[in-house]
Amino acid sequence: MIASVAGTVAAIGPDGAVVEVGGVGVLVHCTPGTLAGLRVGEHARLATSLVVREESLTLYGFATEDERTVFEMVQTASGVGPKLALSMLAVHTPNTLRVAVASADLKALTLIPGIGQKGAQRIVLELKDKLGTPEEAVNAAINGAAVRTVWREQVHTGLVGLGYSSKDADDALALVEPMAEADVKAGREPQVAALLKAALRAMSIR
Repeated sequence: MIASVAGTVAAIGPDGAVVEVGGVGVLVHCTPGTLAGLRVGEHARLATSLVVREESLTLYGFATEDERTVFEMVQTASGVGPKLALSMLAVHTPNTLRVAVASADLKALTLIPGIGQKGAQRIVLELKDKLGTPEEAVNAAINGAAVRTVWREQVHTGLVGLGYSSKDADDALALVEPMAEADVKAGREPQVAALLKAALRAMSIR
């Protein structure tokens, strides 16, 4: 079991990234959200899950341990393989999935490509006692939302204080949001100073 990889990001593609680990480039398949938090040439650490098949060894990477846990857990449901599990996390966060399954929200589950009404019903039936309670998921989601609000307000205030208009500040927030979201998903508090610098850099090259 390869539990994680850490190294320099050598390349980023539409559905995965290559991370150099000890001189070896390791291909890791990721969700768009995880890929958004990676930068070529920068250090990254991803929680991973290795899927072994007769003809292949495929490594899947996640920004957080929780994403990996949910990725592996949803595959215990009938008809859910690694590709569909990754699609589930591409559409919904772990906590959103927990709420959807626990509350039998079939509409939310059928938003995932490859899951129809019957598939959603089967997932609810087989996973409702495995992913966590709605209360746990909702509380975690609320805490995450609070963190998102704080960094946005602080960066926006900083940009306006430096002379940018409110509209320009809003545009800059949109540019650095993937960086902040990656921190939140990894369980880290977004670093306002780093985000402000990134916003200023992004504004200067527009």
